Amino acid sequence: MAMPDGWLTQLPAPAGTLEPVQRRGRLALAEQGFPNRKQESWRLTDLTRLEALFELSLSDQRNLPSPADSLPSVPEQVLRLVIDGSQDPLQGVTLPAGISQLEGAELQQALGHTLSCCRCASDWPVELNQGVSQQILALRIRGNVPPVELVMLAANARLVPTRVLLLVEEKAELELLQVVSAQGQAAHSHLIEIHLGQESKVNHGLLALGDGQEALLANLAVEQESRSHYSLVSVTQGWSFGRLEPSVVQVDGLASTSIHGLSVTAADEQFAVHTAMRFEGPEGTLDQVQKTIAADRSHSIFNGAIQVPRPAQRTNASQLSRNLLLSGRARVDAKPELEIVADDVRCTHGATVTQLQEDQLFYLRSRGITQSSAAALLLRGYCKEVLDRLPLDASKRWLGGSLQVGGVTS
Repeated sequence: MAMPDGWLTQLPAPAGTLEPVQRRGRLALAEQGFPNRKQESWRLTDLTRLEALFELSLSDQRNLPSPADSLPSVPEQVLRLVIDGSQDPLQGVTLPAGISQLEGAELQQALGHTLSCCRCASDWPVELNQGVSQQILALRIRGNVPPVELVMLAANARLVPTRVLLLVEEKAELELLQVVSAQGQAAHSHLIEIHLGQESKVNHGLLALGDGQEALLANLAVEQESRSHYSLVSVTQGWSFGRLEPSVVQVDGLASTSIHGLSVTAADEQFAVHTAMRFEGPEGTLDQVQKTIAADRSHSIFNGAIQVPRPAQRTNASQLSRNLLLSGRARVDAKPELEIVADDVRCTHGATVTQLQEDQLFYLRSRGITQSSAAALLLRGYCKEVLDRLPLDASKRWLGGSLQVGGVTS
């Protein structure tokens, strides 16, 4: 299927730092065409919702009011950068010691390197972002730096493309919270590349919140050198249509990766999480838990791919998909994919689909707790494992410590 008629030709002419990337991305989109359900990664996707993104405006937002003024307060010593399409996120900002901007030849050399390492550079959502992004936030991290909060905003029925590149040098440490927020039937196309040097640590939280009528396409590409540690905690809620795709590669082994996610859907929303983990050296570890709550008529999708080629001996990987259905009309599709060639490994995976347990509800109600309060307590316990892992007290500051799930406050 071809791209929507005339959409590519109506885009602004490529310009600025990302001009070569824009040209390559648009050429790739024209060659690839539009995704179709014969492609395995799109087989379960409602493509009519994806097509709707091309009806949104990509026009400059500089003359539009920004919702940035209504953001929760930021903790002391935290560097907050707001990306909303209205201005340079570094304008008027003094970067703290250890954080510097990547520019010129340095930027061009690093741009796309991690995407290639993760083998996702030609994925359709990545090419879409590369074709339309006109701005990039590119930072180098040295040493132990203050925490960083990146807030990405979209509103007014616009498609907002955002791109971030982080080079985390050897032995550096970074606590990073990304908050992606949308309202007014807007959409996000987001792409982030993170390179972790040897013995570096990144604690990465992603909180993506829509109002129920918005769309999200988010791709994360992470490259880990030896003895590095990368932790990702993602929480998504309120997207009419969404797709989150973290891709992680341990290039030399001897690294550790932790991925914990919570995806909440309600009404007739559809949200998909596609993770890809590849070990290219020995003695790497993975601890992954993906949780889902699906209410009403919503559809949640999880696909978790793990690749362990022959050089990745003594890999220790664990993946668990836990899914909670709150309605008989809700739907969950969970598919683990393990490709193991190395013969000295320890890899486990599992997937469960359950409902709220009647015996637990009965126990709580027998203690005088109402049906709705009992359900809220059980949901809170289910979500807490992931919410409490978000950095920078994000659950309390951005969610008030609770989630609205199918009309129930957890």
